[in-house]
Amino acid sequence: MLGVRGPKAPGGEVQERQRLSWPPEASSSSSYAHKDAHMPVIMGTAGHIDHGKTTLVKALTGIDCDRLAEEKKRGITIELGFAFMDLPGGARLGVVDVPGHERFVKNMVAGAAGIDFVTLVIAADEGVMPQTREHLDICTLLGVSTGLVALTKCDMVDPDWLAMVTDDVRAELAGTFLADAPIFPVSSHTGQGLPELRQALSDLVAAFAPKRRSDLARLPIDRVFTLRGHGTVVTGTLIAGSFKIGDDVRLFPTDKRSKVRGLQSHGESVEVSPAGRRTAVNLAGLEVEDIERGEVLALPGTLFPDTIWEAEVHCLASSPRGLKHRTEVHLHHGTREILARIHLLDRDKLEPGQTAVCQLRLPEPLAGVHGDRVVIRSGAPLRTVAGGRVVTPMAYRIKRNTEATTALLAELAAASGAGLVALQLRRAGPDGLGFARLMTLSDLESKALEKALGALCDKGGAALVDREGKEGRHYVHGDTVAELAATLTDFVAAFHKREPLKLGVSRSELASTWGKKLTPKLFHFMVERLLRAGKLANEGDVIRLPGHKVSLASDQAKLRGILLDAYVKGGLTPPNVKDILEPLDLTFKEAQPVYKVLQDEGRIVKAQEGMYFCAEAIKALIEKVQAYYAAGAVDMGPAEFRELTGLSRKFLIALLEYLDKEKVTVRVGDKRQLRKR
Repeated sequence: MLGVRGPKAPGGEVQERQRLSWPPEASSSSSYAHKDAHMPVIMGTAGHIDHGKTTLVKALTGIDCDRLAEEKKRGITIELGFAFMDLPGGARLGVVDVPGHERFVKNMVAGAAGIDFVTLVIAADEGVMPQTREHLDICTLLGVSTGLVALTKCDMVDPDWLAMVTDDVRAELAGTFLADAPIFPVSSHTGQGLPELRQALSDLVAAFAPKRRSDLARLPIDRVFTLRGHGTVVTGTLIAGSFKIGDDVRLFPTDKRSKVRGLQSHGESVEVSPAGRRTAVNLAGLEVEDIERGEVLALPGTLFPDTIWEAEVHCLASSPRGLKHRTEVHLHHGTREILARIHLLDRDKLEPGQTAVCQLRLPEPLAGVHGDRVVIRSGAPLRTVAGGRVVTPMAYRIKRNTEATTALLAELAAASGAGLVALQLRRAGPDGLGFARLMTLSDLESKALEKALGALCDKGGAALVDREGKEGRHYVHGDTVAELAATLTDFVAAFHKREPLKLGVSRSELASTWGKKLTPKLFHFMVERLLRAGKLANEGDVIRLPGHKVSLASDQAKLRGILLDAYVKGGLTPPNVKDILEPLDLTFKEAQPVYKVLQDEGRIVKAQEGMYFCAEAIKALIEKVQAYYAAGAVDMGPAEFRELTGLSRKFLIALLEYLDKEKVTVRVGDKRQLRKR
């Protein structure tokens, strides 16, 4: 027998093991010959327990969504059910049937998270009940804005009662997104009203244009099970992007790896499953025990789970009390339920009917995308009290009740598209953001995001600092670049003031001081940017301000002249340092800054400790050595070098080693060969 993994049924018993066929959603004899002829659409049911949701779905589709033995035994829906139906207009409609019992509202939220429109089911003999209202609130919080009403069991009431209930329903729906929705009296037993309902569904789907991302594939998992001969299968509503057979995929937030071995959608095998379809994915290399309902299947490197989210939260006007700062709540996102704490950043309490951007602090990472919807339920009693949309699924800890925080929250609530991209880049500071991360932080698809970033870069609002980052191209906000540029030039200016006898600061020293908190790519970008702009200059590896020159005191300037004259006259046979400095009553430590200035200026070179040569003489020597090899010599020993230069051993060995160090020559045994040989 095949195991189905899911939550426990009432009383603690685990859902019954059952035999399933492939496809795992539901079996139907109807063929699916009109592939991709219509935009995929998912309908969800909603309504109070025992109002006939599952019976209505069966009457419309021929599929019984109550698949568990416990459901059949008790006559109530416990878990989500799935079906599909071919509409008169030719479209195939996916159906998610949800439980109506208050104990299983979390399952209802998991199913409603992926629907496009709702059929609110209300029994004509009972009218609007508590779960009718709660389910309607949940659909509203999840952003559902379209639907219709099925008034079931109309065969059980007389016409006057039906008219009264219809009026009551219309009054209850006033002010909701279903205020003007058509109401269809139906009977799943007699078939009354079903043709009209089917046609209404067909008309609604034909006119419906759900907004879905074509990229950033995500499948929130609502079922996990094994299938004999196939292995592990997960199902869910593909809310964005697409999967194809052979795709490498990941489970988030765990980042477990797998590969798509097979795909099923609406009753048939497919090569590719697009957004908006109920989809079953056969995963390679994973066992049922490796996967939990609530995880998200996505492509590698596309989601970035975090423990701090920012969301625009609306507290329902019907909530019996407001939400206080740091209140612990049940957070529903996609098919996942997790405990979270609400951190109110600009107030101490969110009153019923109020909306505010707040932070959700999570005990473990959760993977989300800007614009996702969440539902918030209180703990005692367990009921839906709030919900809203995700603004930042990767946020930073910020101070409460400050002017800066209030301004930031106002910006976040209003921002979208390119404006949101710029705001998130500004918040990221020198860390910047990669293209893949910006995909989750904005409501832009890849092409639109590329266009927005290109426009920002053209106007100086952003800078591309790394073309090959691990999260794609990496960007930093233009204001951050300007701030870094100002601090870099200030740092070099301060260095000149502190070290007036040095030409500048080496790149390595600059990287380990000013740039120690920057990535190597950003450090390189900033230095090269200022060099190109002429705000910095370089002498080899030394970075300086363009107008900076070494400023010597009068006595140091005099010493500079004496030293330079001695080494120019000495050529390849310079005097000892001691012989120059003793008559001046100076130690080498006292004269060392001036020696360093001459080296930085390129006037003298240091061959070894205590031995300096005139740079021009060394240049002439290198040319003479190169000419020696150009004349046909293969190698050169100390004797040949002595004959070439006329130098004594005192300078001979030091210069040979200097030529090796400068990579003019390379030592092979006792001989030297030209390095490029």
